[in-house]
Amino acid sequence: MELHGDPRTVLTLDAGGTTFVFGAMRGGRAILPPVTRPSQGHDLALCLRGIEDGFREAWDHCGGAAAISFAFPGPADYPNGVIGDLVNLPAFRGGVPLGPLLEDRFGVPVLLNNDGDLFAYGEALGGLLPEVNAALAAAGSPKRFRNLLGVTFGTGFGGGLVVNGQLYRGDNAAGTEIWALRNKLNPLASAEEGVAIRAVRRTYAEAVGLSLEGAPEPREIFEIGMGRQPGEAAAAREAFRRLGEVAGDALANALTLVDALVVIGGGLSGAAPLFMPALVAELNVPTTNLDGRVRPRTELQAFNLEDPTDRAAFLQGDVRQLPVPGTDRRVPYDALKRTGVGLTRLGTSQATALGAYAYALSWLDSR
Repeated sequence: MELHGDPRTVLTLDAGGTTFVFGAMRGGRAILPPVTRPSQGHDLALCLRGIEDGFREAWDHCGGAAAISFAFPGPADYPNGVIGDLVNLPAFRGGVPLGPLLEDRFGVPVLLNNDGDLFAYGEALGGLLPEVNAALAAAGSPKRFRNLLGVTFGTGFGGGLVVNGQLYRGDNAAGTEIWALRNKLNPLASAEEGVAIRAVRRTYAEAVGLSLEGAPEPREIFEIGMGRQPGEAAAAREAFRRLGEVAGDALANALTLVDALVVIGGGLSGAAPLFMPALVAELNVPTTNLDGRVRPRTELQAFNLEDPTDRAAFLQGDVRQLPVPGTDRRVPYDALKRTGVGLTRLGTSQATALGAYAYALSWLDSR
């Protein structure tokens, strides 16, 4: 999809539990300084008025738009624009047809998606996926990737999947809900309980004898773990190592089904030096059959694309020139089945906005 020459304008929204940030894109680029309003998630009338006013300000600034496209927390019936029982925005409980309401107000299509989905879509179109394929081409490798699994580590553990350039949503708009996989370290809990801000704070607090309320924020815990701030460095490193182990286990389960590259975003992604080694190691940990034989966890060998040695091995692969029997012709064969795990190249918010923009253009073109 060619985005950068497209003249159509799409209004976007980054919807959080405390603030809504409105924007606009044209030609794949932001054309409006962020417009921020409080979410007012406790009062439906105030919340809806704030959403309408934010989009109206963006609309007037841009002189209109071809569509409105944005991420909103779930659960939701995204194809029909209906928001369900949200935890951080309790005023929506019982179901609110937000998309149809905005369509009535603005007279243009309104498209809603999960933030993890749009993050993955943006990185697939303009972030990690094209970067990796360009690097493979430059290295002379015949290998190319067409699928991308995007995950976000932050308040929660989100996910999205792009397959052959198309965003996958599932029959109930509940595809790639990776947060709901089992937690390796606490199988009665979800993976999200080990891959979120609260998990890092809880692990650190328990190790040093603090209450959860008294625990530092993850940014401080990361600085402690890196030795740049006073505190219990070993406990800080262990907090992020455990996050990496739980995330790696969840990703291993997901990759057995989707066979894709992996891109990581979200507020905790900056702590990758402390969690990425454990995450990639978990992807490569073998399993043991009941007869004692050891076998790989998945068919894929995982590489850390942020590590120069791993990245070089990933790009090189295991390319061979195989003779075609009965002819003098040879064909290239890369024998290394692999995946790479890398960090967002666009930034989480920018990738999500780009995904929202591209999804709107794709929807408009299909009609």
